[in-house]
Amino acid sequence: MSRDASELARRLARDAEAVCRHYLSNGRRQGRYWIVGDVRNTPGRSMFVRLSGPDSGPGAAGHWRDAASGEHGDLLDVIRESCGFVDFRDVAGEARRFLSLPPAEPRRSPKPVRTPVPAGSAEAARRLFAMSQPIRRTLVETYLGHRGIKPVHAAGALRFHPRSYYRPDDGSPTETWPAMIAAVTDLADRITGAHRTWLAPDGSHKAPVDTPRRAMGGLLGHAVRFGATDDVLAAGEGIETMLSLRCALPAMPMAAALSANHLAALLLPPTLRRLYVARDADAAGDTAVAALTQCAEAAGIEALVLSPRTGDFNEDLHAFGVGALRAALRIQLAPQDVVRFMLFADAGTV
Repeated sequence: MSRDASELARRLARDAEAVCRHYLSNGRRQGRYWIVGDVRNTPGRSMFVRLSGPDSGPGAAGHWRDAASGEHGDLLDVIRESCGFVDFRDVAGEARRFLSLPPAEPRRSPKPVRTPVPAGSAEAARRLFAMSQPIRRTLVETYLGHRGIKPVHAAGALRFHPRSYYRPDDGSPTETWPAMIAAVTDLADRITGAHRTWLAPDGSHKAPVDTPRRAMGGLLGHAVRFGATDDVLAAGEGIETMLSLRCALPAMPMAAALSANHLAALLLPPTLRRLYVARDADAAGDTAVAALTQCAEAAGIEALVLSPRTGDFNEDLHAFGVGALRAALRIQLAPQDVVRFMLFADAGTV
């Protein structure tokens, strides 16, 4: 964090309750904490903001954590997410306005020069992700909403690009379409690739092109991840499939391997003790489930299969709703995970 950001965060933390009352108005004070649904000011009780404590370090005032999504941060993050800002300049400007501070003087910095990188490389994927913006209030939220997916928990792996390049083949002219960009990461959370889903201009469905989904960079063994993995993980093929499961189980970490072949080759964290494999109801899905289950069991990891009622879990969510999906999953979870993940979701914290 820059010196300016650190100073703004400290000033905000000195009056943390006033910040919360202004930007998290749907919450309330309870003891030493401000309690609200999430950092975007949704009503609920899963996010806790510390109202008092030291200026920095463990237990610092202004620090917050969302028990449902695993997200955490400081009061600058609260301003960014609750106001829907993308650039830090806007976040800092709003913080200065709230604190009645004068605007920061503009700084001139040399324009960075980027050297070309090979198309489709891991570095190209990292640059694409960095050029994209958070999905809040974008066509990505619209698209996912049409798939029955809302809200999106721990959505840091997803971003929106308003004009992502699309080329049908080497001999065709380049087109631009809005796109959902997903970061593919390894077990150390390093971006190794990116996945693009090109969208229609209104976000109601995928773009009307021959191949609306494409990946780039290093994919083998890696995944698009939602939530931090510890001892339990759910893994499957598609992004929408795993986000559908996350609607029903918002506290369970998820990984989307992007295809059946890549699901079969998914690398598993050394801390993992139980793996749920989300099955797509087709021959390729059955093959991937069998291969990943065998790999997990060879590593001493308990593997359980989650089966949809239709073709996949997004179809289930769209057809039957989140309540029915949650009920169908309840009988497929280990008993201890029903208590750990399902009862938490039943309490209305999603």
